[in-house]
Amino acid sequence: MPYEEFQRLIGKSGLSIKEFALLLDMNPNSITNYKKIGKVPTQIAVIVSLISMMKDDGVDFYPIFERIKSYS
Repeated sequence: MPYEEFQRLIGKSGLSIKEFALLLDMNPNSITNYKKIGKVPTQIAVIVSLISMMKDDGVDFYPIFERIKSYS
């Protein structure tokens, strides 16, 4: 996915890049570094696409991430 589309979907989901990175337990700089490459990896693209679609459908995605973090 092109980085510009990633940014659009992040905005559509109501998240900042920092908030998205924290949901994934990643360093925000790791996400912004993809801008230099011009695209994001498939797994990041899938996650941001799903979050964006969930937001469109009025589904709260935060409980899913909380449940996953509880396994740690």
